[in-house]
Amino acid sequence: MQQPIPSAQADAATPKSAAVSTARRSKARYQILALLAVGTMINYLDRTVLGIAAPQLTKELGINAALMGLLFSVFSWSYVASQIPGGLFLDRFGSKLTYFLSMTFWSLCTLAQGLVHGIGALFAFRLGLGVSEAPCFPTNSRVVATWFPQSERAMATGTYTVGEYIGLAFFSPFLFMLMGAFGWRSLFYVVGGVGIVFGGIWWMFYREPRDHPSANQAELAYIEAGGGLTSAKKVADAAGGAAKSGFEWRTIGRLLKHRQLAGICLGQFAGNSTLVFFLTWFPTYLATERHMAWLKIGFFAIMPFIAASIGVMFGGFFSDWLLRRGKSANVARKLPIIAGLLLASTIVLANYVESNVAVIAILSVAFFAQGMAALGWTLVSDIAPEGLLGVTGGIFNFAANLAGIVTPLVVGFIVAATGSFVGALVFIGAIALIGALSYIFIVGDIKRIVLVD
Repeated sequence: MQQPIPSAQADAATPKSAAVSTARRSKARYQILALLAVGTMINYLDRTVLGIAAPQLTKELGINAALMGLLFSVFSWSYVASQIPGGLFLDRFGSKLTYFLSMTFWSLCTLAQGLVHGIGALFAFRLGLGVSEAPCFPTNSRVVATWFPQSERAMATGTYTVGEYIGLAFFSPFLFMLMGAFGWRSLFYVVGGVGIVFGGIWWMFYREPRDHPSANQAELAYIEAGGGLTSAKKVADAAGGAAKSGFEWRTIGRLLKHRQLAGICLGQFAGNSTLVFFLTWFPTYLATERHMAWLKIGFFAIMPFIAASIGVMFGGFFSDWLLRRGKSANVARKLPIIAGLLLASTIVLANYVESNVAVIAILSVAFFAQGMAALGWTLVSDIAPEGLLGVTGGIFNFAANLAGIVTPLVVGFIVAATGSFVGALVFIGAIALIGALSYIFIVGDIKRIVLVD
């Protein structure tokens, strides 16, 4: 992988590169970004649709609360366990095939959940969903590193990441209406079917930069000047580097010895803990701690997700704006994340207000801040060793998604032991603060890791 160059050098190089062609720079990279954004939105709908179907599904299949909790957790266990193998697959076979297979198989697992008549089959398909979705975010990071110069990567990361929140905020009401009209099985048929169709669209339209029919020479030169990979051969060489030299599991330990990766892994775990709280316990918090009626919960619950969508986009654009104005990668990448994690820790203030409107305002600010902090994948692109972007991304996503296992269990234990969410919000706020400290004191300089034998 070509070493990223400072923004000032990239700007200086761009006119020379653009001189190769008198045509205006094309925008094929934004077509690719649109594919990533839609794919990420479908990804999160597939993993959360079970929560929407749960009220009807549990009655029909006779599943009690304990078994339902196990079904929710199965996805995270298999998803986390498959991160590093998924990264290895990505490094070996490249972005196009990996994402196509991932999307197709996770969508089939979603669709199949609508066909089940017992707990065993549902358990198996949730397990398969986690395995199949594992390569998604490492592939997203790889595509951004391939298609975008360093000065636009935070914007690109924020754009596809916002798909997580948009899907949950704006499509959940439609899914509730669909379930009311056609039953819980229809949710899995529709969401799974959409994913299968989109897998075909990805296969038809995704290309590496030099193979893309809409990317002109001026755009390719701009991407290359900013540190992107712009030829299929370069991508193949970088992707196959680990496979050609023979991957060794000790490489994972060698990578984690570098403070850049260890620090961003801890920071992303912290940020994801806030996200997981909103994906799992947030409605229960509103119902039991704030005593809101379900209709009011449905109205209020959308607000933090909208705020998070705005936070994701703001963090990405703010980071790239700093980089374009000559700030170092240390400032441009770390400042939005640190500020976001510090602001997310203010979620504890919800313990000290009585007004429901004030509570939603505090939670919306915290989720907006978590969205700002969702730039960790941009740093993965910046620090991953040549030929090991998939593995590095797998390690990073493994650490980040441990939050999907740890956070629901810890919050549940606190609530069961105390009968209140007060300690749970303190826990979420403390983890966010630890994440900010990790970026301040552990991560260090944002630079590409070089593994020396």
